[in-house]
Amino acid sequence: MTSAPPKIRFTKHAHEKFEFLRKYGFVLSEDSVKEAVIDPTRLERRNDQLLALRPIDREYAIRVVYRVLNDNIVVVTFYPVKRERFRV
Repeated sequence: MTSAPPKIRFTKHAHEKFEFLRKYGFVLSEDSVKEAVIDPTRLERRNDQLLALRPIDREYAIRVVYRVLNDNIVVVTFYPVKRERFRV
């Protein structure tokens, strides 16, 4: 029997980030953020937070900051970064 995939939730701040980034021309979906968490190109740990990095186009990648709490993934925030800066 396989276990169910972890449930991915977004903090209030993370939900508001979608609209904030849209104002600056970055249109991201919840699915693109979830993809970065589930299948990151790079994953780092900082204390109790995980930082997932995944390319979204030729110039940018998305960085997702999240925590794992009781088998749930809680997305704290996310932001676009230049791929060149992070070498991805």
